[in-house]
Amino acid sequence: MGRLRRKRFHQGDTKIQKMFRTRRKTKDLDQINEDMKSENAEQLLNQELDHDLPGGGQNYCLHCARHFVDVRSLKEHFKGRQHKRRLKALKDEPYTQKEADAAAGMGSYHAPKKREVETQQVEQKEMDAED
Repeated sequence: MGRLRRKRFHQGDTKIQKMFRTRRKTKDLDQINEDMKSENAEQLLNQELDHDLPGGGQNYCLHCARHFVDVRSLKEHFKGRQHKRRLKALKDEPYTQKEADAAAGMGSYHAPKKREVETQQVEQKEMDAED
């Protein structure tokens, strides 16, 4: 009755399970693929100052859809495991309806193409220091 008993309190309670499952929901890969298009990327990387977001919304990772407090933490994120895994997942082109039809037998199936995805370039934004 020790450890195992305490671990299974919410086993049949689907409301609590769903709450824990959706708490940290992030953007899906197809949504990030839309954000990676040039016109959307420019808009997301050059946002106006928003005090409700971390770092005023100025330090944004396009591939992970996350805001960071400063440039240093953004650069550290680029070296991390989560960012590298996300880049690897984004190398495949997104799944389309045409591909779904082909897999269901309404055409010939072609494997998804690979593409080159690189980490975004970060410009060091100089803050004007008042003396």
